[in-house]
Amino acid sequence: MFNKDAVKLGIAPIAWTNDDMPELGSENTFEQCISEMALAGFTGSEVGNKYPRDTKVLRKALELRGMEIASAWFSSFVTTKPLQETVDAFIEHRDFLHAMGAKVVVVSEQGGSIQGQMDTPIFDAKPVLDEEGWKRLAEGLNKLGELAKEKGMKVVYHHHMGTVVQTTEEIDKFMEMTDPNLVYLLFDTGHLVFSGEDHLAVLKKYVNRIKHVHLKDVRAEVVKEVKASKMSFLQAVKAGAFTVPGDGCVDFEPVFKVLAENNYEGYLLVEAEQDPAKANPLEYAIKARKYIGEKAGL
Repeated sequence: MFNKDAVKLGIAPIAWTNDDMPELGSENTFEQCISEMALAGFTGSEVGNKYPRDTKVLRKALELRGMEIASAWFSSFVTTKPLQETVDAFIEHRDFLHAMGAKVVVVSEQGGSIQGQMDTPIFDAKPVLDEEGWKRLAEGLNKLGELAKEKGMKVVYHHHMGTVVQTTEEIDKFMEMTDPNLVYLLFDTGHLVFSGEDHLAVLKKYVNRIKHVHLKDVRAEVVKEVKASKMSFLQAVKAGAFTVPGDGCVDFEPVFKVLAENNYEGYLLVEAEQDPAKANPLEYAIKARKYIGEKAGL
């Protein structure tokens, strides 16, 4: 199935401590987080807000546990702010990740985003770009792609609930307008299913441009309630809309099959933000690792 030498397994710290809602997992330390990741059988991590930014300190802590940095989220604002502001912040972020050995930079456009707004209904108030906005987005992301390429890295764009690139139609337009040699796609099962998209169709269409994968499962009954009650994205997270692979409604076997058949290389990274008081992070990390082992042979 997968080439085990080319595919790595990682998990995001957001299950232990939430960057958008620091009250979720505030008691969990950085050391506990990466220790439990390693204990569950993962070797890669994205970067959370409790991670040291001193590369020597971070590297030592990770190496003690056989871990490495896969990537880290970067918020771009190319549609709403002067491009140079995003460029300056990106270069600093890129250089940090490069020093940590990461090969990709996760980028999401946050201009107009409602994902971090506690009381804005996620399905009712999504931002939409006009043609000028699309042009700014494509040109800005191409520029970030060039900057990543300077260090032998790739920009992987994260389609995301509550942002300007969420739906299949928006992903299609984004992929069409950006340079395929500079901008790649982060494929996130959870965000596509939550949005009501055909995640397998998106995967099959863009599999050769997908360079990073977030494995996120969805509790369909919670998403139904999110729509009915007009919840925000953050309220949906607190309600348990997301969970780890094997615990929700997404069948990951076809996902793994398509990726493996197309010789996917890079990270398969579990990213399932939940309230750690309700969903013990270590328990769910072990559950995810077991499921991936059974279904992906990794």
